[in-house]
Amino acid sequence: MKAIIQRVTAAKVTVGEELISSIGKGLCVLIGISNEDNANDVDWMAKKLLNIRLFEDPSGKRWSQSVLDQQLELLCVSQFTLYHRMKGNKPDFSKAMQGVDAQNLYNTLLAKLATLYEADKIRDGKFGAMMQVHIQNDGPVTLEIESPPQSQQDLDKLKRANEHKAKSKKSGGEPAKDGEEQ
Repeated sequence: MKAIIQRVTAAKVTVGEELISSIGKGLCVLIGISNEDNANDVDWMAKKLLNIRLFEDPSGKRWSQSVLDQQLELLCVSQFTLYHRMKGNKPDFSKAMQGVDAQNLYNTLLAKLATLYEADKIRDGKFGAMMQVHIQNDGPVTLEIESPPQSQQDLDKLKRANEHKAKSKKSGGEPAKDGEEQ
């Protein structure tokens, strides 16, 4: 999962003439989801977005406070074009996760951010729409981050957990908590 993070004094998303979302001071984040991304990437990204120190503290010390520290807003915008590669002069987006799967993982990220922070401070655009993103970049400060590649052991663990959840739902039982047996 990749993010372009922009520190802003204001940002908004419109579709045509309709205002979809807007924020004051905070972060505008363009989110790209690759074919290989999963729940581990969502967790990593959510924690990083909330804790990355891009703001000054009250004494003026730079790079010392996060969105959480200052209780700021986040505007997230899905952007599949972040996972492109060039084929000559034409971009190829085959590395980007497509359709419903991408939307589900993007919505999972928004839900995770809302759970770890305050839901009313998390905004987003309109998934899959042709959006206009208006930002007033502060600084300007723009960073790119990407969730780290996962080991096969991590992927196997996630697969087993998902299989266990699916099996529990089929049997009508509640999923077992870590360390509990069914």
